[in-house]
Amino acid sequence: MASSFEEIVAREARSFLPVAKRLPVAIAEGRGSRVRDVEGREYVDLTAGWGVCAIGHCHPRLVEAITAQAGRLMQTTNLFYTLPQLDLAERLHSIAPAEITRSFFVSSGAEAMEGALKLAHRATGRSKFVSTQKSFHGRTLGALSIIGQDKHRAPYQRILNEGCFVPFGDLDAAARAIDANTAAFVVEPVQGEGGVNPAPPGYLAGLRELTRRHGAMLVLDEIQTGIGRTGRWLALEWDDVVPDVITLGKGIGGGFPVAAFVCTEDVAKTVSIGDHGGTYAGNPLACAAADATLRVIEEDGLVARAADLGARLVAKLAEFAAAHPTRAAHARGRGLLVGMDLLDADRAATLSLRALERGVLVNVTAGTVLRLFPALNIPEADLEEGLGVVLDLVAG
Repeated sequence: MASSFEEIVAREARSFLPVAKRLPVAIAEGRGSRVRDVEGREYVDLTAGWGVCAIGHCHPRLVEAITAQAGRLMQTTNLFYTLPQLDLAERLHSIAPAEITRSFFVSSGAEAMEGALKLAHRATGRSKFVSTQKSFHGRTLGALSIIGQDKHRAPYQRILNEGCFVPFGDLDAAARAIDANTAAFVVEPVQGEGGVNPAPPGYLAGLRELTRRHGAMLVLDEIQTGIGRTGRWLALEWDDVVPDVITLGKGIGGGFPVAAFVCTEDVAKTVSIGDHGGTYAGNPLACAAADATLRVIEEDGLVARAADLGARLVAKLAEFAAAHPTRAAHARGRGLLVGMDLLDADRAATLSLRALERGVLVNVTAGTVLRLFPALNIPEADLEEGLGVVLDLVAG
């Protein structure tokens, strides 16, 4: 028997570790770019489960792939070969730069970043990591060491490695920070959590030159920007850059928890048997889900669609900001990772709740930045409906 919302809240209060501030709704099901709560109310989802449901909620081909693999083999260990892991590795390599030849699969983006940091240390023998202010790379201890947001780092400062943080987009600052002790520079091609900040033209290429000059590695965190999100398979394509390591997550599984870190052959040659592992690493069910997601994105042309629809979305937000100069400013983004500054901090703080009450799921990040990252295949009618509600709330 279905529980009422009040019953769910009461049950959770007795059992859940209270580390998340919930919005007052319990989601029960989702189809495409719409979800329903336990009381049957429907919402347009402009967050795609935090950028995860790249092909929408419960895409039939993804459900079919998971169902088929679940009836075949859900779990074994990396002591054995499995076809789903091999299929996924080969498909990933087909969309990555040719120099990226090796993959390792894990369950979350933070795990992928941990693996990338280990690779960089192993390959260089160095322990200094440079990253950017306002960055977000995960909540595990290694990832927190390079996260450029004090609100996440401060509670754990005493047990974190000391980080080195420079302003995002500032090559001169990066040049001063990268030295002979640097293992890697870690950067997002578009800062997501930090406010939807695209890298300036030439920035990633400049970082590639600086890291190469000092024998350091370049690690691109594409957990949010990868897998078609920015209108390219990988956001690194905007700057035509080949890093040493790329981390992937979120959209790669279409809703199933799976992530990866991939690297060049030169990096792969520095590791040995036993250097990394994980009980669920390369899990067949997860790999089958990710492979199906990538196939849908490719076969349905969703990368190009994200580029086209995203450009029109940014233009619409820019037009709105120009018409409401006291409410909004600076629309920007790449593909379907789009942001706009909200100029009233108090109203920004309540926007997600007010939108929820009108049937739309939307996110405000970095305090005052409207972040839109819907499914790559969101119907234009759904996007227009949801965006209309949100902009009406911003304007009102």
